[in-house]
Order: sequence, then C-alpha cells, then structure tokens
Amino acid sequence: MNGVGMSSHRMSKKGRYIAWATAGAAVVAGAGIAAQTSMAATTWPAQRTFTGRAFDTCAAPSLTAMKAWHTGFYGAAAVYIGGKNRGCSQPNLTASWVKSVSTLGWKLIPLYVGAQPSCQTGSNPEKLTATNAASLGATDAADAVAKASALGMKAGSPIYLDMESYDVTNTACNKATLTYVRAFDKALHAKTYRTGFYGFTSSSAKAIATATDKTDLPGNLWYALWDKANTTTSDWPWGSTQFTGHSRAHQYMVNSKETIGGYTITVDRDAWDAPVAITG
Repeated sequence: MNGVGMSSHRMSKKGRYIAWATAGAAVVAGAGIAAQTSMAATTWPAQRTFTGRAFDTCAAPSLTAMKAWHTGFYGAAAVYIGGKNRGCSQPNLTASWVKSVSTLGWKLIPLYVGAQPSCQTGSNPEKLTATNAASLGATDAADAVAKASALGMKAGSPIYLDMESYDVTNTACNKATLTYVRAFDKALHAKTYRTGFYGFTSSSAKAIATATDKTDLPGNLWYALWDKANTTTSDWPWGSTQFTGHSRAHQYMVNSKETIGGYTITVDRDAWDAPVAITG
C-alpha cells in the first residue's frame, strides 16, 4: 500500500497507531559488506552480530525500564539516533544511556529517519527530489555518523536508513530515491559504518531488493512484513542468496503493548540476524 506517508511508529506517537494494509522491505544482493562496492580497500572492524528477538519503539525507554525489560525475551533494541523526519524526542538517548544499557547486555540498533521521497503522501520536514537527492544523501549520512559517534556507536557499526512506503511505480521518484540511498551509503562506507535499510516488502525495500544496479546499495535489509512470524527466512520474499551472512532483520509485529517488570511500552517486534552497534 503506497501513499500512506510516514509509517505508524516512525513519525509520531499518534501516528504509530495507524496500521497499514500491506508492508515489507528489502535490500541488495550480496553477503553483508563483501559484495558492496565502496568498501573493499578499508580494513573493517569485525561485524557485531545479534541473532534473536529485538524491539523498536518511538522514544528510547528510560534506563530503569531497560533494566526491567532485560529478561532475555528481547536482546536488542532499535533507537532513533537522528534525521529531520524523526518523530519522537529522545530525552533518554545519550552517550551515558548507551553505555549503561550496553553494560546491561543490550545490543543496540541505530536507526536514522532520513529524507523521504517527493512522491510519498504526507508532509515531512525533509523531502528528496531529483535535484537534491545526491547532495542530501551525503549530508544526511554525515549527520548520521556524527550522531552515532556522539552516542558511542563506533566505526564498524551499522546505521539503518528508514525509508517509508512510497509509490515505487513512479519511475522518476524511485530513481531519485535510489540516488539518495546510494549517496547516503557511499558516505557511510567512507566513514567505515555499515549500511542498513528499513523498508516495506511492498514498496521501499522492494525497490532496493529488485534494483538491477547494486552499486552502493545497503548491505543489510530490515524488512517490514507484519505477518507475526518470528523469522528472517521462511517469509523472505526475494532470492535465497540475497542478504545472507547475518544481513537480515524482519519487523513482524507492530503496536504491541507489553508490560515487563512493571514497565509498559508499546513496541514493534523484530526477528534479528544482522549487525548491531559496536559500543564500549
């Protein structure tokens, strides 16, 4: 379903309760960084992989909530590190919070809400066009790296670019979006950060997974497909050789109101088998 604009949990607390009719996402062929073009010459820190269940929620929970939630059911949490289209303020998300929750044993997933396509429904503070896509991608990537680094998420960490649903049949709009993504990812690679992408199997991720030219496309795909199946394999909609080698994540359930240890948080559930931030 295209044309709903920024999805549920991404843009605002109010907005996150709006469900979509269809959803999904994907990234490029090739295992992790090996097949990605602009990475060969650099010595990369070893990937920190988490395999298990993760959650994402609009605002990073308090440290006390994170302590209460560290029961083993979830092992990783996605946090919105920046982007002009980020929906929630992040009073808890500081370098000391990152250090503290990492010490508890949490793995963290950095998510950046970058520019959104001009053909996407809804009003977002930052939209990409054919004219500004390349420069905006590079600028946003520099900001994403600065934000991640300031939080103590080191080189070798992934940054997942959040791209909401848009009309992928709009050829010009799709081309501009891919130009933005390539520029963003090329700039991440130049700073030795791994590339990731959050999107929908019906639109934004599909555009990346099915792109003929894989140059500078993301090495890790976090696909939204709300089938309540905790898997990164059985419902994977593209070729079995795409995004292998711990490069897949699956958002399988949204708007789940859960209480653990006395703390109630509305989260989305993710099956994770992909890179997480390098901290500490």
